[in-house]
Amino acid sequence: MNKTRNLSIFFLGLIGLMALYGCADNRRVLGVPVAPAGTKPPVITAYFAPSEGMFGYPIRVYLAAEDPEGDMLRIAVQVSQVGYGNYPTDWIFLKPQYQKSFIGYLQWNTASYHTAFLPEWTQITMRVAVLDKYGVQSNEVILPFLFVLGARPSPLPPAPFDKGNIPLLGYIDVNLDDPYKDRSDFFREY
Repeated sequence: MNKTRNLSIFFLGLIGLMALYGCADNRRVLGVPVAPAGTKPPVITAYFAPSEGMFGYPIRVYLAAEDPEGDMLRIAVQVSQVGYGNYPTDWIFLKPQYQKSFIGYLQWNTASYHTAFLPEWTQITMRVAVLDKYGVQSNEVILPFLFVLGARPSPLPPAPFDKGNIPLLGYIDVNLDDPYKDRSDFFREY
């Protein structure tokens, strides 16, 4: 028992020392590529998404980004929902032809296998960023969205996304949940 305890303390101390040496040293020890000095982050140059829509219908998130080094690797999408919290980050990996620059869209099919229904006026927020192969992050865009029954079709996207033939970059894989699916609290007698 003492051996196990001592070994645990040793490893906790080792992890603490690695944290003291900073992120770059930790990455080097773990075999993760470290960004060379002077590396510039990718930049999201334009974006567009509708502000409301119906649950179950697809949402298109339009993005344009560029990277001076041409090593963009993936897009991070973090969704948070009022009354629920944050969902795990979804990663969309870019095809090689999009590593220097791209104009395209992400599609999120909002129908969820966790719930068949979301309450009217459910609010979500999408945070989107692009990362290069070293993990250097671009600027972050924040896109609020509201689920509204009978919402009008989303408007046509503005320039530079209005040219037609905009490529699909990937699918957002986040399954929303109804935080109020156990509605017994609403009908409890007092």
